[in-house]
Amino acid sequence: MAANGTGIPTPRSPLARILTDKKRDAICHDDSGKSVKAQTIDELHSLQRKRSAPTTPLEGTQGAFATVSEDERQRQQLQSISASLASLTRGTGPKVVRGDPAAKSTQSVSHVTHHHHVEAPTISVSDSSLKFTHVLYNLSPAELYEQAIMYEKGSFITSSGALATMSGAKTGRSPRDKRIVIDDTTQDELWWGKGSPNIEIDEHTFMVNRERAVDYLNSLDKVFVNDQFLNWDPQNRIKVRIVSARAYHSLFMHNMCIRPTIEELENFGTPDFTIYNAGQFPCNRYTHYMTSSTSIDLNLARREMVILGTQYAGEMKKGLFSVMHYLMPKRQILSLHSGCNMGKDGDVALFFGLSGTGKTTLSTDHNRYLIGDDEHCWSDNGVSNIEGGCYAKCIDLSREKEPDIWNAIKFGTVLENIVFDEYTREVDYADKSVTENTRAAYPIEYIPNAKIPCVGPHPKNVILLACDAFGVLPPVSKLSLAQTMYHFISGYTALVAGTEDGIKEPTATFSACFGAAFIMLHPTKYAAMLAEKMQKHGATGWLVNTGWSGGSYGTGNRIKLAYTRKIIDAIHSGSLLNATYEKTEVFGLEIPTAIEGVPSEILHPENTWGDKHAYKNTLLKLAGLFKNNFETFTNYKIGKDNKLTEEILAAGPNF
Repeated sequence: MAANGTGIPTPRSPLARILTDKKRDAICHDDSGKSVKAQTIDELHSLQRKRSAPTTPLEGTQGAFATVSEDERQRQQLQSISASLASLTRGTGPKVVRGDPAAKSTQSVSHVTHHHHVEAPTISVSDSSLKFTHVLYNLSPAELYEQAIMYEKGSFITSSGALATMSGAKTGRSPRDKRIVIDDTTQDELWWGKGSPNIEIDEHTFMVNRERAVDYLNSLDKVFVNDQFLNWDPQNRIKVRIVSARAYHSLFMHNMCIRPTIEELENFGTPDFTIYNAGQFPCNRYTHYMTSSTSIDLNLARREMVILGTQYAGEMKKGLFSVMHYLMPKRQILSLHSGCNMGKDGDVALFFGLSGTGKTTLSTDHNRYLIGDDEHCWSDNGVSNIEGGCYAKCIDLSREKEPDIWNAIKFGTVLENIVFDEYTREVDYADKSVTENTRAAYPIEYIPNAKIPCVGPHPKNVILLACDAFGVLPPVSKLSLAQTMYHFISGYTALVAGTEDGIKEPTATFSACFGAAFIMLHPTKYAAMLAEKMQKHGATGWLVNTGWSGGSYGTGNRIKLAYTRKIIDAIHSGSLLNATYEKTEVFGLEIPTAIEGVPSEILHPENTWGDKHAYKNTLLKLAGLFKNNFETFTNYKIGKDNKLTEEILAAGPNF
């Protein structure tokens, strides 16, 4: 108030009234918007979110929950999840409720309660039976980002929008800690003994580890549950359930498995296979068969997998691949560790190759559709991808070398164990501070030329890739069926490793069926199936060397990628089938005399070596390594007369 001459304050004029009549003076505030229909802040925030609309029409009313009400469907779904988490000592599963325990909501949540029967020797009352376990069911990538950022140390959003995560002390698979239950069935069916990746465990020990994992998961306030599929072939797909404790694991499997529609989830029912990922919790080292705090256990009879003591997400992916290597051959379907692409005319090619052979680079072709980069099935219907995503190596990744992978690293992608700038959040793909095995997991539709659905007709070409650092294998060879089987079983490549005195020399590496760590049956069984399918559908086998020419590593040169691409193009087009061929000594390989765009002198490796004597010695050395490796398989008979085994052996090197 202002003072007048008498010192008495003069009262202010009242504030002008705010006009809301639009017709007076033509000036007013906008009161056209209706007030929100909410009585509380929580209610207001609930208006932000709406339920997803169905994306595909329902085909009939088949399925577990198709004809029931929404409430009943959710109740049955929770009962199914509770049954998956059932403890053997208590006989029933935990009380489960949907939703995040940290979320404050005025809405009621559905749950399922189990009554515990007082029957000895089961424990009728325990702390875990008195609590609810919150189930975070098939969350979206955005929801999983929120969970990871809020609750998981080491989770960050990178500048490209991908989620950076840490897998803890284990930054790779632990093959020596992976075990399979041996029983009356698996004892006869699986490949055991010398050369086999399969390590046995008995049923009792599996159940001890399962109980440990389930009890750990039930002790948590919340668990993540993914219900998804394996195999894009609708007639042969497998329903899988993954129960895990980390958002990182849930998002990883969301990307790597096939993502169901809302209708498919409503009709999901009981899974065909269940993973219990309690990787943050160690196994008990006093338990029989345990050699460390890590154990990855498969029980094929129970259709279950238990993970303890490792948070590396790749264990789930490759564990399921091992399961497919067991289940699919029972249906006369061949499971394959390969890349797969398809031309515009529908011609399909399979690419086999160990790390460093160029499998990812050569199967990713902008002129062809990508069916998948790693795991496939070959059935009577054709080929199908097992997975719904890609798991790409990131070390030294660049936009120039791998533009498709670079561009796929965006929102929704999981980046494992990478290093990034603290301020800009830009990833340094050359940094190996955490591990050299940095990875990106993303949905396959992030690749522009991916074929969705990921299925194709029967393959025309089967390409076996080898990076021969000895420099004696031809850049390309056409293989007979027996040779294809021999080289498929061998799974050869050569690595360059440093020796103690500092001299670098090639080291031969053999991995049966180009994926020995994951196969369940004897390699000759997969090879026989491959030959049968190739013969039936007229596919041709090729051995392509992406390694050295003109000498071994250190004296020769790496075969140019441009030449290898020309060779692959000639295989795809069919022109290489019409070439003139000559046979090499020792390995007996048929090599073309000319390929358009490739210097003819490099097609026969002997021509590129200056020292012919050194070439012969190196050729015989490699042939000897092949023979030594194959001794593991010579005693295994295929069929009653053993004729096929003899044919395969005869297709190897002769000297």
